[in-house]
Amino acid sequence: MSTNKPYLTGHYAPVADEITATQLTVEGSLPPELTGRLIRNSHNPKPGITPTHWFKGSGMVHGIRLREGRAGWYRNRWVHTPALQGAPYMTDRGPDLTASTAGTHVIEHGGRLLALCESALPFELTADLETVGAFDFGGKLTTAMTAHPKEDPVTGELHFFASSPFPPFLVHHVASPKGDVLQSQEVPGASAALKHDFAITEHYVVFLEGSVTFDPAEHSGIPYRWSDEQRSRIGIMPRGFGGASRIRWFEIGQGYGMHFANAYEDAYGRIVVEGPCVGRTGWQRSWNWWVGAPDRGAEPNSGSRQRRWTVDLAAGNVKEEATDDLTVEFPTINDDLLGQEHRYQYALSFPDDLGIGNHALVKYDRSTGARQLLPVGTGQLPSEAVFVPATDATDEDAGYLLTIVSDLNQDASRMLVLDASDLSVPPIATIHLPRRVPAMIHGSWIPDAADAPDAEAAAA
Repeated sequence: MSTNKPYLTGHYAPVADEITATQLTVEGSLPPELTGRLIRNSHNPKPGITPTHWFKGSGMVHGIRLREGRAGWYRNRWVHTPALQGAPYMTDRGPDLTASTAGTHVIEHGGRLLALCESALPFELTADLETVGAFDFGGKLTTAMTAHPKEDPVTGELHFFASSPFPPFLVHHVASPKGDVLQSQEVPGASAALKHDFAITEHYVVFLEGSVTFDPAEHSGIPYRWSDEQRSRIGIMPRGFGGASRIRWFEIGQGYGMHFANAYEDAYGRIVVEGPCVGRTGWQRSWNWWVGAPDRGAEPNSGSRQRRWTVDLAAGNVKEEATDDLTVEFPTINDDLLGQEHRYQYALSFPDDLGIGNHALVKYDRSTGARQLLPVGTGQLPSEAVFVPATDATDEDAGYLLTIVSDLNQDASRMLVLDASDLSVPPIATIHLPRRVPAMIHGSWIPDAADAPDAEAAAA
């Protein structure tokens, strides 16, 4: 396999096989309430395959099973889609929505574990991470599905969308808590701009169109490029049937936001949206890394920085402000506050591309403005921090942060269980994994159902 691509080297070097290991070594004490699975996803092309873009690599999920204070197993599995076997996404009849890399995210909804890639259908997995197949919600989903669906913690509904470079450019879907599609509606006024993430509030759905749009001249296999002519906009759509016809679009400063931390309605009825954002130079720097282009030189203030957009529907305007000067990505929160005003945010700080610098987990206190950093050490790269609330928690940050650290010094990985209320204290527990786990994109904590049987012994 070629090693001149940054997404095939260092922390990102793919693993060549699927393994299962049981009874993992644990330092410290795992809280017994952490009973479930941490599952993460990313791109891991098979040996001998060099994709033209990081996002074109086939998806592989990695899981760690926790139960009753023990780490029962680690296993990794490719998501066995047609793309893994070399099937093309584009055919003579148009896109094949089953030819997915399924390598961006993994969630559970309605009792189904789904591996996601925004250009295709989700792929269902078993609890042991074996591939079941493409899932189209009983034939009701005829579009692709975003890799960033949002489950409303109040209603249990799953909101998701399909974005396309061709009409219809944007379709919004809602599924019931059981996973039945309740409504699908085309969103008017959308363009061919790249839409990766979105947000929901109590009464609205929030879309962002940045300065990155469809460009058929881009030959990496991901046909998007920065465009100074593409207007950056936020779309505010009322939730509920027919809400798409009442969407309002607001222009914002040029840039691109890959991920939202959260959105909510404040006491004045304004919609507040937060997440990292890059300008042209920052986007091009990231894109060059994703395609393996040689120019990845740093430029001052070009990284992804935290921003806040406050949309005043009554006044018809948007206030935009930078909220921090640290280069960060992969924002997360306590998802019990999804769509509601939150106090704490977490993120991953990036001093460089390769993981040689001292990466850190970051905690923001939006009430006090405080920022807390947890450096993990030179040559080490943590994954996106997944928040798990403590049992009967009353404080928003009472819980745990779960992250998997890739360690180039030891050619190894470990999973950290951190006290989310204070990143300065030592890890509550460290789980030593049987191999170096490649740097990953997104993942989820999947708690056991209250009446779930003890499947660990059978799984092991």
